[in-house]
Amino acid sequence: MTTISKQEVLAETATPFEVAERLAEYFALTAAERDLIGGTPYEQRQAIRDSGLLKLLIPKSLGGLGASWVELFQIIRLFARVDSSLAQVFAFQFLMLASIRLYGTKEQWQTLWKETAEKNLWWGNALNPLDNRTIATPNGNHLVFSGQKSFCSGATDSDRLIVSAIEAETNRFIVAAVPSNRAGISINNDWNNMGQRQTDSGSVNFDQLIVEQDELLMNPGPLSSPFSSLRSLVAQLIFTNIYQGIAEGALEEAIKYTQQSSRVWSGSLAQTVQQDPFTLLHFGEFWASLDASRLLADEAAKQLENAWRQDLLLSEEARGKVALAVFSAKVNITRSGLDVCSRIFEVAGARATTATLRLDRYWRNLRVYTLHDPADYKLKDLGDWALNKRYPVPSFYS
Repeated sequence: MTTISKQEVLAETATPFEVAERLAEYFALTAAERDLIGGTPYEQRQAIRDSGLLKLLIPKSLGGLGASWVELFQIIRLFARVDSSLAQVFAFQFLMLASIRLYGTKEQWQTLWKETAEKNLWWGNALNPLDNRTIATPNGNHLVFSGQKSFCSGATDSDRLIVSAIEAETNRFIVAAVPSNRAGISINNDWNNMGQRQTDSGSVNFDQLIVEQDELLMNPGPLSSPFSSLRSLVAQLIFTNIYQGIAEGALEEAIKYTQQSSRVWSGSLAQTVQQDPFTLLHFGEFWASLDASRLLADEAAKQLENAWRQDLLLSEEARGKVALAVFSAKVNITRSGLDVCSRIFEVAGARATTATLRLDRYWRNLRVYTLHDPADYKLKDLGDWALNKRYPVPSFYS
């Protein structure tokens, strides 16, 4: 009898979204407990590996599942409804793959994408443009990285890392793809924030890390064209969909708790909490704001997908239009999401604040993640377009 791998069985019997739904159900069983514990969710990460979804975006010609960005964002949002930490590390797998595709040569990205699909590799992040403490020094025909990086989401339990440094002689920003277990890399277990507690977003130290020339992702390199500058928009739309998923998850929990456990206030004329006019008013506000944010996020995803397919033919104007769509979606869900995640207790009631439920994790996760970069600067870019018809200037955050 021929042995069929778990990945093959899943691929034959279910769509990627159906596989993701099963994973989300599994994550939900322990999400509140793991939020309290923090650390690395090894079992859940292994379940994602086993599912085959790490190769979701990779074309079938390279051994992947051939999904679109639109499909990927839907799955990221699905995960975020129950566990936004796992949604983040899963999403960063594809931000790292996007970095390889946008920055490297055709031979580099196709080789690394194919290897990722074949070996089920998980990519972690050590590319932080705002942290310039890592310096790259030439040494013969390779570079030596030394220093530290912060906010290295998903680095723990990864197989490969995307790393960045500042070249000592030229002050050039350097990006490379290296094995996570290479000598000179120390991944620190020092992430202990109030939210996104299982993203392993701590620091990584580099001590005389040798980086070969063929590991550098510098041709065409970062921000070399409108197409290569899509990386920041991929990142921003990842954030947007995780925010959306967190808020939707909070609303789902509030609905469930209100229907099953909340009591009508003594001063209400309604017989049940489901008929109370103020409860209905608040849920109506929650629904309207999240529904609008969802539509914006979905439209931005479609525009990003179209831009991605244009490759190097993507124009500055087309790239600018995608940026406006992404920023509008992100700003709206930042505001509506924080509002919903904090106000669900107004409808669920005082008993919903019990530590057992840990419903506060939705607000904590969203509050931490939305501080990744200030929404004010996205509003500035949108205002510059509204007033002066200037598109956002491509950078690592815009």
